[in-house]
Amino acid sequence: MDADRAELGHQGARQKARHRPRHRRAQGGEGSERRVVDHLDEGPANADYHTVKLAAYAAVFAGAFVTVSLVSFWLAVRPPRLAIPLGPGDFALTVENVTITADDGVKLAAWLLPRAGAPALVLLHGYPAEKADLLPIAAALAPRFTVLLLDQRYFGQSGGRATTLGFRERRDLRRVIDFLAARGFTEVGVFGLSLGGAVALLAAAEDPRIRAVAAYAPFADLRSLGYELYGWLWYLKYPFVGLLRGWSVLFFGHDITAVSPERAAAGISVPVLLVASREDEQIPFAHAERLRRALARNTRSEFVFTDRGRHGELPRGFDASLARFFLLYVR
Repeated sequence: MDADRAELGHQGARQKARHRPRHRRAQGGEGSERRVVDHLDEGPANADYHTVKLAAYAAVFAGAFVTVSLVSFWLAVRPPRLAIPLGPGDFALTVENVTITADDGVKLAAWLLPRAGAPALVLLHGYPAEKADLLPIAAALAPRFTVLLLDQRYFGQSGGRATTLGFRERRDLRRVIDFLAARGFTEVGVFGLSLGGAVALLAAAEDPRIRAVAAYAPFADLRSLGYELYGWLWYLKYPFVGLLRGWSVLFFGHDITAVSPERAAAGISVPVLLVASREDEQIPFAHAERLRRALARNTRSEFVFTDRGRHGELPRGFDASLARFFLLYVR
């Protein structure tokens, strides 16, 4: 009897043991099923959340990209003006302060060093300098030429809300030549440094009154220069420069990135002296090579390419070479 009871007890325990795991598995399976169902129910909501999150990131990036392009554009056309601590008295020069009115009414300041019976030279400074930067060259040329040093629009003492990097400046140069003609100076040459050189080339392609041009380190094409300056953006440099174009149309009514001395140079027939340095850190030397190719059909073009010298550093003896060039062709 006791043995039978014991056997029955063992059987009951085994049956409970068998039922208990099944019960747990059933409960576990039911909970897992509920969790799977809950996860499936949350799937579309999670997808929508991630989509909205990515869209928000994209909107923030796009907004920052556009904002940076606007700030970059504004700094390019309204850079801090570079004040040159020099004056005519430092070179024993006596100048006449003159004001020339541009086509759009902007007042352009200039210094005139008249010399009766001599041909006239217009000197155009670079970006973002002013006319005093070219006083050393003016002093070297003044004994043989009438010299006019111009503050390009926005810079120095000239008016203007912004520089247009050559677009309006080439028309400003035509008004300067009008002024000189009214004063009896009809034989005119132009020297320009950097931006000034680009303006000189642009104007020479349009105004036959310019007898000769000397340009130091001009850019060949403003849009290409933009791609190079913003090359660190990789492929984003293309939409970035595109935005700069858009800002220029919005604020100025025209695309200033279309300024291309390279295209202008192909149509210049007057003598051109092009000077550039392979070490120029602001205007890549490739721009000088492009301009040389554009001037290939001009048999009176001269090229002085140096191996040393940063932007704005004129080669030794440059003043004498400049005077020789203009004495040969402006008369």
